[in-house]
Amino acid sequence: MIVRRTIDKDELKELPKVVFPGRIHVIQSESETEKAVAYLLSQPILGIDSETRPSFTKGQSHKVALLQISSEECCFLFRLNMTGLTQPLVDLLSLKDDFMMLHKRAPFNQQSCIELQDYVRQFGIQDKSLQKIYAILFKEKISKSQRLSNWEADVLSDGQKQYAATDAWACLNIYNLLQELKRTGNYEIAPEEKKEEH
Repeated sequence: MIVRRTIDKDELKELPKVVFPGRIHVIQSESETEKAVAYLLSQPILGIDSETRPSFTKGQSHKVALLQISSEECCFLFRLNMTGLTQPLVDLLSLKDDFMMLHKRAPFNQQSCIELQDYVRQFGIQDKSLQKIYAILFKEKISKSQRLSNWEADVLSDGQKQYAATDAWACLNIYNLLQELKRTGNYEIAPEEKKEEH
């Protein structure tokens, strides 16, 4: 497999969309959180992402509203704006950007966690966005149409749920593929593309 360093916007636009194929569970209470965490603890590896309500006012920011944690089959959407960062979740997470934001809700120590943006560098990938990293490795694109939606809404739309679940699951897919490439050595990094001089 040839691993490209970057992908441009026009190329990205042409790729087919990918969506999380598994079950999505919205978690809005402490008892639901405990059940979800019990399941997640049984999984060997998890994909984690978060969403924060966008702020369109200078100087105003919001806390993380949604924490998505995905296994291969299920994704749990924890509505932190409703439940807060409860102890079972703190225990699960005690594992950088997403974690820095979560620290504003409750302090914890992260362990056994890989920041994908840093991890992909050893494979020559220079793009930082999850969408572009996924496109480079899988030749599919993650829709970003819900990114600036209200993550603190009383009820999440189906589009929001699908978007959030896909992001966390995509992290898992990227990690699994890179681990396989690392194990087999069956990849090469594409040469740097020459910039055309005008």
